[in-house]
Amino acid sequence: MVFIVSTFLLVHGAWHGGWCWERVIPRLESAGHRVLAPSLTGYGDQAHLLGPEVGLETHVDDVVTLIETEDLREVILVGHSYAGMVISAVVNRVPERIAQLVYLDAMLPRDGETAVDAQPVSQRLIDQAVDGWRIPPMPEQPAPFGLFGVTDPDDLAWLRGKLTDQPVLCLRQPVRLDNRAADVVPRTHIRCVGARPAGIVERPIPEVQPNGSPARVWELPTGHDCMITEPAKLTELLLKV
Repeated sequence: MVFIVSTFLLVHGAWHGGWCWERVIPRLESAGHRVLAPSLTGYGDQAHLLGPEVGLETHVDDVVTLIETEDLREVILVGHSYAGMVISAVVNRVPERIAQLVYLDAMLPRDGETAVDAQPVSQRLIDQAVDGWRIPPMPEQPAPFGLFGVTDPDDLAWLRGKLTDQPVLCLRQPVRLDNRAADVVPRTHIRCVGARPAGIVERPIPEVQPNGSPARVWELPTGHDCMITEPAKLTELLLKV
């Protein structure tokens, strides 16, 4: 048997940072793979760059620049939540460098759509923005919802201390998906099927991928932040990709 080393590029969602993958990274690395989990502009160790000018295009540039600077090829590109917007635009820009897309409980945009189109509850968040441009992390809810599906007290304390504000422009900029070369890239969808707060809408996954193959959809019985609540099970699925 020939073992193939893959490059996983893990892209976090809104309010989070590259830190959210810390329970998944060592598991993928111990299986022999290369893993990159950057914080996008305005989050995590890049939080000092947060400003009203940071938008979806900023984050797409972040990922494309990393891919090109590191000369990454055959990338398994994983996007969680809001990052479904990001990875969709990234493969539109550099389809020749992407081997697989993984939508991890993620937004599924169509060409020209914004995050508000893909997840209408985003408009409610925009309406509550501070200073007109930044959205604080969503409040914790009673179990079983918790904070992004995280309910363990220790995990909650850790998560609350890490989250940062989300720029409104990320939710308002439309995504460009006009490169037909991107259609050939296979896609996998992982849906978290734990408790979900009211107002969160799951867009149906098309039965056929853009490349003509049947849709590949897997489920995880946990909350939205599955990389925190079920890192071992998530890693098992990523290794199947």
